[in-house]
Formats: sequence, C-alpha cells, structure tokens
Amino acid sequence: MNLDAVLNRIDADLQRSTDRLFELLRIPSISTDPEYAVQCGTAANWLVDNLKSFGVEAEKRQTQGHPMVVGHIDGNGPHLLFYGHYDVQPVDPLNLWDRDPFLPEIQDTNKGKVIRGRGSSDDKGQLMTFVEACRAWKTEHGVLPCRITFFFEGEEESGSPSLVPFMKNNAKELKADLALICDTGMFESRVPTIVTMLRGLLGEELTITGPDIDLHSGMYGGIAINPIRVLTKILAKLHDHNGKVTIPNFYNSVPELPTNIRQQWQSLAFNHQKFLGDVGLSVPAGEQDHTPLETIWSRPTCEINGIWGGYIGDGFKTVLPSKAHAKVSFRLIGDQDPHEIRRNFRAMVEAALPEDCSVTFKEHGASKASITETSSPAFEAARNALTEEWGVSGTYSGCGGSIPIAGHFQNILQTTPMLIGFGKDDDKIHSPNEKYDLTSFHKGIRSWARILHALT
Repeated sequence: MNLDAVLNRIDADLQRSTDRLFELLRIPSISTDPEYAVQCGTAANWLVDNLKSFGVEAEKRQTQGHPMVVGHIDGNGPHLLFYGHYDVQPVDPLNLWDRDPFLPEIQDTNKGKVIRGRGSSDDKGQLMTFVEACRAWKTEHGVLPCRITFFFEGEEESGSPSLVPFMKNNAKELKADLALICDTGMFESRVPTIVTMLRGLLGEELTITGPDIDLHSGMYGGIAINPIRVLTKILAKLHDHNGKVTIPNFYNSVPELPTNIRQQWQSLAFNHQKFLGDVGLSVPAGEQDHTPLETIWSRPTCEINGIWGGYIGDGFKTVLPSKAHAKVSFRLIGDQDPHEIRRNFRAMVEAALPEDCSVTFKEHGASKASITETSSPAFEAARNALTEEWGVSGTYSGCGGSIPIAGHFQNILQTTPMLIGFGKDDDKIHSPNEKYDLTSFHKGIRSWARILHALT
C-alpha cells in the first residue's frame, strides 16, 4: 500500500484531526477525583464513537473503577496492541493557569505553535496521534496494514487499580505480536526515541510517634523525645556522602550498563548543565561515579518526597509534636525486588528508633523495572521510520520515570512493548499550562503511519 498517499492525507486532514483532539480535551476526565467519574465515562464513550467512525469494533468495558475502551480492526500483517490513557491529572492550582484547562486552543509561542490544555501531552494528544494515523490509513486504502487492538485506560493517573485484574481476565483477547505505548517523549525535545529501559517504583509513607500529645516546648523541651528530630536523623542516613543509598542490600540485582548502550548514550552528548539550568540548578547530585544520563536512566534512587509534623500554619507555635511523617519513593533498576527493598527499608528505620518512639508504615505501590529486548527486526524498522520522518537519527533510550503497563504487557500478556512518544521536556505535564507542540501532534501522526508501514 502507498505510504505517500497516507502521509498526504494526514497533512490535508490536520485541521480535522486537531478538531477531534480538541473535542476529547474538553472532557475533564480527572480520574483521581470522584466528582469527575461521570466525565471519565463520557471520555470513554467519546473514544468508542471515534473509533467506530472509521470501522473499529469498539466498546466500553466496565471495571470496578473507570471503564476501559477496547477496539479491534482487521488488517494485513502482524497483530499490534496499542495502549494509551484518556484520564488526566487534576488542574490545581487553578490560579496558575493562563486559561481554562479544559478549553484548549492553539497558541503562538517563541518556539512555534502549541496546543494548550490539560491532557494535551499526557496523554490525549499522544493517544490521538496513533488513532489519527489509523484513520488516515483506513480512509486512503480502505484497510489497515496491520491487525490492531486498541486498549485505552481511564485510571493511569490514579494508580491503575483496575488494570491488572482487567488484563488478566482478558489476556487472550489482548495478547498481540507487539504492544505499542505512546506515553513517552523525545530526547532533549528533538531526537525521536524508542524507550527500552524504565525504572520501577516503590512508595513508602512512615509516621513516627513519640509522646501521646503535642507538648509545650518550654515545659518538655530537652527532656522529651522529638519525633521530627528522630525522623530527620533517620532520613539523613539514607544516603552516604557520595550519594549512594545506604539501605542494606539495596544494590543487589542492579546490572552494569552494557558497553554498547553506554557508548550510544555518550554519543547523545547530553547537556546536563542545560537540563539542570532549566529548573534553576547547576550541579548534579546523586552517585558521583556515574554520568548524569546514566544516573537518570540506569541507576536506582531513594528520594524524600514530603515531610511534615508539628505546627506548620502561619505564625509560630512552640510545640514538640506527637507525630512526624514522611513520604519516601524509590526508582528501581534491573531485577531489584521492590518487596525486599520495602522490608529492608522498614527494618533500617525500626533499628534506628530510640526508646519511647514507634513507627507505622503505609505502602504506596511496588513495581519492578522494565527492560525491553531490541533484537526483533521490528525495533530497527520502527527506529528507521522515525529517522525518516524527523530527519534526525532515532535512538534507543532509557527513561527515568516508571510506566508499569510496559511490565504488565511482558508479564501478563507475554507481549514485547515498544514505547514511542513525541512529548517534549517543556510540555509541563502534571503542571499548570500543559501543552503539546502542534509539530509533535502532526509529525507524531505521520510517524505512526510510517511505523505501521514499516512493520508490514
């Protein structure tokens, strides 16, 4: 089938494609807030209707949470499974938005035209690049070059509680030759990328309790234990002076980076000064015996995400608090076992407690890292397709973030994931004034059209 005809169709229909994306962006499908449950269902219904409009047999599937959308369409060639999520992050703080987050518009910036609105990049805009590529193929040729299953989730931004049960119950239907995931971006906002390494994620919340009640610091200061002092002392010991994590056996099962991958990453000439400078920093922290890019993509971390206790309102209140709290997260690499790390972390905290103090823990998820084998010819075919579209050599990369769905495809469906997205570093995902470059949307559609052609 003629690829050029499909690319021309995409160019001619860009305005209509953008209009369809805007319809989806106007739906406030905030999954974590129960007040928006109806809107999440509305977004699922919209996607079903949109898929049906070009011949996909699609339906909304109920779960204990927000619904899934599953669609099938026949075609020549391999069976591909495409995943995206239609839910979005909350918009708070609303006063920092320049416009209504759910009234998208095209804006001119000094870097070109952007689509402004919640979900424009994460993940509705990315999701629609693939849908629109399929629409163009179907419109131009009457059939797709691959058999495709569409799989859209509505809880990715709220922990995906329904995802694993749904996948296990529908594994036979969802299993495919290759799984495509669009929830990623481009290296330094310019190099098209296939992500092959994702860090796992473990979350722990701890509360240290000392006295039964908050105490007057004049009457009890100096003689009574202070939980905040105990907590900060424990947290300070989680890293040594070189940035290494001190939890026992933490680095078990952390692999060394293969030489060929290290060389490829070095060839990317990552500018860590600019990367840090964009957020007001200058000096790389963390492990000092690895390059900054290796630190982000291929090394595990332990980070303190929040700490609180005592009086934190306006003014001053001189108390020794009864309780002190912290949230700690771990990004994991290789075969690190999140459950083992959780046990070792808790044991380390408990061993450091003085008399008169106790600790309770609350877990917040535990997922392993994901590594994708790229020996299949499909990966080189997709990388070459990206190179042709963007005029820059596509690359394989790691990713500092965690995308559990990639591991679920491997472990539940025994299907290899391929992660390709067109987000940029300045898209402000999860933040006010989120945007998606119009070029990312347009060339993203064209990229998927080229990849579909390359995989047949």
